[in-house]
Amino acid sequence: MPRSIGSWLSGPPGETLELPESGPGSLAGIGRRFTALLVDWLVAYGLAGLGATLGLVPRSALATAVLVVWLVLGIVAVRLFEFTPGQFALGLRVASIDGRLHVGLGRAALRGVLIALVIPALFVDADGRGLQDRVTGTAVVRR
Repeated sequence: MPRSIGSWLSGPPGETLELPESGPGSLAGIGRRFTALLVDWLVAYGLAGLGATLGLVPRSALATAVLVVWLVLGIVAVRLFEFTPGQFALGLRVASIDGRLHVGLGRAALRGVLIALVIPALFVDADGRGLQDRVTGTAVVRR
């Protein structure tokens, strides 16, 4: 009977990172991470739209404002709380897996910029972590 290639080439996701296979602290799936990202974009769009309504942001720069709000919100939230609003809503958080206590401001900023570039997030490893997480020594895990 044929077996799945992944079943004998690698262990469960997170095993190489010494994370639990399931439950709190286990790696989050792509669906939950993507949904959290969509929630974050909607929050950023709402805040940028509010800024445009109040005259703080020119309507011609709304798309740029959404990106800036999303980036700043993500950097500040990950640094202070270890999760973005979307990750909070879906029960996720950004964990430091390299032995550091917290995700610092520099690592949160680099992670946000790499996600904003989109392409690095498409390159995932066997654990499903994107390039932004591998570069910054982080992982999105369940709370």
